[in-house]
Amino acid sequence: EVQLVESGGGLVHTGGSLRLSCVASGFTFDDYSIGWSRQAPGKEREGVSCISGSDGGTYYMDSVKGRFTISSDNAKNTVYLQMNSLKPEDTAVYYCAADPYNTCSPTYYRMDYYGKGTLVTVSS
Repeated sequence: EVQLVESGGGLVHTGGSLRLSCVASGFTFDDYSIGWSRQAPGKEREGVSCISGSDGGTYYMDSVKGRFTISSDNAKNTVYLQMNSLKPEDTAVYYCAADPYNTCSPTYYRMDYYGKGTLVTVSS
C-alpha cells in the first residue's frame, strides 16, 4: 500500500521560508516520481513540483520557479520541498504525491497517489 506522510507546514510571513518533508512507503522509491501538489481555498488542485526517482529530473510550475527547490534522499525514502520567498498566494494545503509511471520531466507532471496534506499559510 502506497503511503505518503507530509510534515513541515505552518504559518510564515511574506518572504519567509518553510521546508516540507514527505516520507514514502509501500513501493520502490526509485521506480516512482514523487511530487507536491497544492490546493488553495476555492481553487482546483495544481501540480507544484516533482522529481523522478530514476534520473532526478524535476518539474516546477512557473509561479514557483526560482523560489522552490525539490530534492530527495532515496536512502530515507524522503522528498523535500524547500520553499523560499513565500507569498500570500502560496497559501494552500500541500499534498505529497506519487506517480508509479515515473513520468516527471521539466514539462510534465502527473500523479496517482496523494497524502493527507499539510497546511501552509503565508501572512501578508
